[in-house]
Amino acid sequence: MLGIFNDCFPPIMDGVSVTVQNYARWLNRKCNNVCVVTPSVPGTVYKEEFPVYNYFSLPIPMRKPYRMGFPRVDLPFRSRIGKIGFSLVHAHSPFSSGKLALKIAREQNIPIVATFHSKYRADFERAIHSKTIVDYMVKNVIDFYSQADEVWIPQASVEETLREYGYKGRVEVVDNGNDFAADTRIDLLRNEGRSMLGAPHGEPVLLFVGQHIYEKNPQLIIRSLANMRDRSWHMYFIGTGYAADELRQMVQSKGLDDRITFLGQITDREKLKRCYAAADVFLFPSLYDNAPLVVREAAAMHTPSLMAQGSTAASVIKDNVNGFLCSADEQSFTARLLQILADERLRTVAGDNARATLARPWQDIADEVYDRYMHLIRRRGGILTA
Repeated sequence: MLGIFNDCFPPIMDGVSVTVQNYARWLNRKCNNVCVVTPSVPGTVYKEEFPVYNYFSLPIPMRKPYRMGFPRVDLPFRSRIGKIGFSLVHAHSPFSSGKLALKIAREQNIPIVATFHSKYRADFERAIHSKTIVDYMVKNVIDFYSQADEVWIPQASVEETLREYGYKGRVEVVDNGNDFAADTRIDLLRNEGRSMLGAPHGEPVLLFVGQHIYEKNPQLIIRSLANMRDRSWHMYFIGTGYAADELRQMVQSKGLDDRITFLGQITDREKLKRCYAAADVFLFPSLYDNAPLVVREAAAMHTPSLMAQGSTAASVIKDNVNGFLCSADEQSFTARLLQILADERLRTVAGDNARATLARPWQDIADEVYDRYMHLIRRRGGILTA
């Protein structure tokens, strides 16, 4: 059995949960012996092609909808998971699920892969105002990754963050895939998406998808759009997060209620795909993200992104080639967005190049991942067991 471990899984939607879902789905179609292990979400009935084993959890304050898992106190779960013979475990989080994966790897003498996805220090610093405690927590994260057989990162620029945190081991770059990349019905999806959103013909559609948290800089988008009242556009925010209500209040205070729409969380991937296709530009000025899946999802629908120059997330973007870059300040963001909206040909070329360079199907990723798994299993002298 191949075990994919993470601290969240749909219906909690973010880039890592979607990544884990697609890892499991495509690997299971390849070898039919994959499971996911994750904290429970009350009321959830999983309808996946593979088993999902979940354990007791509680809500994380100020981080709705995320939950903190406690596998040690969940005796039925421990009994169930203890009967599974794993060939390899892959942790996508260094917290409860990752520690569980490491424990299983040591007990069963099997390889463990750990992917580093997030800028954990930023998360810690928002909640904890003691540098000493934050440093200690970051050290624990790095201690976890230092015990893995292999550490993977989703794009090369993420290595810099790992090194800043103190990790000294080897890393492997393994791209994230895209479940929209195989769909070529772009014109149809765009028309359906604009109709679904109620966007008038010729009105530029702007889009943000992600957690509504200040670390991702959605407030910069709103401030910049307030400088563009005399231009035609409509902005859509998709997602949820601790700052959602305050962002809505910000929009209201700037008199943009009729120009900016908050759609909430969209879990229907077909509906989300059409939102990406409807957009003329995807706005993502985050300084927080490492390798945002949403940028690749937009690219699959030929929608180029405007991102913060110098950010880790933007390292895959070449300005005016497969996307757009600018400084993460209000004046620069406003000016750059006005320039992009004024040049349809530039947007079209950048969107086409974005799809060509950033949108890789998950099936291709699964083939690469499976080969890497098998190499690790054989190196340990094991076999892939059901």
